[in-house]
Amino acid sequence: MSLQSVKAFFAEHAPDIEVIVTPTSSATVALAAEAHGVEPAQIAKTICMRVGDRVILVVARGDARIDNRKCRDAFGAKPRMLDVEQVAELTGHPVGGVCPFGLAAPLKVYCDVSLRTYDEVVPAAGATNAAVRIGIERMATLVGAEWCDICQDAVGKSDTEAAE
Repeated sequence: MSLQSVKAFFAEHAPDIEVIVTPTSSATVALAAEAHGVEPAQIAKTICMRVGDRVILVVARGDARIDNRKCRDAFGAKPRMLDVEQVAELTGHPVGGVCPFGLAAPLKVYCDVSLRTYDEVVPAAGATNAAVRIGIERMATLVGAEWCDICQDAVGKSDTEAAE
């Protein structure tokens, strides 16, 4: 059902974008990068988390890590990861296939600035072996995302800590 909801989303909103289904799993950043012939950083991973009383999706670069301090500053609360069942219930997608497209319930989507390293990224598409290739600005527009800066920089420190 999840893959179908993503295909329906693209059929309605962006029929020129093809959902790519691979014979092998792309459920992790490393597997997805291998399956699609890109660097792990070019995979756009979607993280479902609770901040305060809200559940949000954050799409970030494949090698990025959430910075708790930056997240607290941006959203007013420490992020808490949801369990596998909660993620599947709220998004309609299995872990490893979570994406901001064709969601089961409306969720606020944020795109981390770490994605801006690339013009095109490869997010999952509702299944552990499905993805799309999409421009970052187009993805953000299609899902009504806001841009945020909540990931650590490349050496594992937040931009704030690196500047200190």
